[in-house]
Amino acid sequence: MRLTKGAKAPGFVLRDSDKKEVNLEDFKGQNVLLLFFPLAFTGTCTEELCYIRDEKSFYDKVKATVIGISVDSLFTLEKFKQEQGYNFPLLSDFNKEVSRAYGSLYDDFVLGMKGVSKRSAFVIDAEGAIQYAEVLENAGELPNFEEINSVLENLK
Repeated sequence: MRLTKGAKAPGFVLRDSDKKEVNLEDFKGQNVLLLFFPLAFTGTCTEELCYIRDEKSFYDKVKATVIGISVDSLFTLEKFKQEQGYNFPLLSDFNKEVSRAYGSLYDDFVLGMKGVSKRSAFVIDAEGAIQYAEVLENAGELPNFEEINSVLENLK
């Protein structure tokens, strides 16, 4: 299923790297940048999330909550977040339900891996509607942060 601008963002409850439940409903009234990434500790994923870490003051300024999601385990995400100093939550979609709901799941990835999150970016507004959706087929590409940031600036 492909989500487009104006669609209601699928709800979810996942655990973060601190093992706490995070419910998308908890962010009602806030803008959210939801980033799906394939695998922790890989080059492009690290580059993407380090960009977000280093630009956190921008996301704070535009009042956007950033959330990263992958199919990695809680324990892997905890180590990844700790080693890279990420200043936003990383959620485990180990059962792949949320990645699937957002149309962000590879059936076949590399090296015979199946069911890995596609690199994707969604901006969800304060009312829970998608205002930006980008699902990349090539895991080596980064989301269009210039466009994402522009959408967020216009929502604040």
